[in-house]
Amino acid sequence: MGLIRQIKEEYQVIKERDPAIHSPLEVFLYPSFQVMLKYRRAHRLYEHGHYFLARWISQRAAHKTGIEIHPGAQIGKGFFIDHGHGVIIGETTIIGDNVTLYQGVTLGGTGKEQGKRHPTIGNNVMISAGAKVLGSFKIGDNSKIGAGSVVLSEVPTNSTVVGVPGRVVKRNNITCLPQEDMDQVHLPDPVKEDIAVLEHANSELTNRLLDMEQEMKQMRREMEQLEKGKNE
Repeated sequence: MGLIRQIKEEYQVIKERDPAIHSPLEVFLYPSFQVMLKYRRAHRLYEHGHYFLARWISQRAAHKTGIEIHPGAQIGKGFFIDHGHGVIIGETTIIGDNVTLYQGVTLGGTGKEQGKRHPTIGNNVMISAGAKVLGSFKIGDNSKIGAGSVVLSEVPTNSTVVGVPGRVVKRNNITCLPQEDMDQVHLPDPVKEDIAVLEHANSELTNRLLDMEQEMKQMRREMEQLEKGKNE
């Protein structure tokens, strides 16, 4: 791919997902664009067995941008890292097309696997700020990972995951491209939902105990009246 074509494609991707960009020249200032130029070069060297040189290029890019992408990672088209500082992408990571990452995202391993150690990210996936995806499993197409989530197991397609550890809180058969709906705030809160369920259960239990207390008082009064009637 020629440099001019790559710049145009990067501009379109960034323009769609970042309202702060106003001109094609700003693409050159984006850490995502800078690190991807270095990554593409390092990845080609890595594929040809020039491992040291590939890592040297990737580490220089990491020091400059704060984004660490191992040259062995496989990344598809339309990839964008918003802001990006603190992003880490491991060696055996596979990333599909039209994926968006935010700052502080880690696509890493657990330290226990051999071979394929890092996650596979499907197409049209959004991973929000500070999320950690750890292990050699797949994040399904059209999924969202909420900010600060820690994902340790496979995520089905068309899912929304939040929490620590992450769990699926929304899933349907409607395909919704995350880059067209990049709301990182209005996500379901499973902890809040669990607390609401407990509060409802506690309220029902309290009301039941109050009813039982009233029934016991009524029984005592009836017993007292019966005893009084016998004594008379």
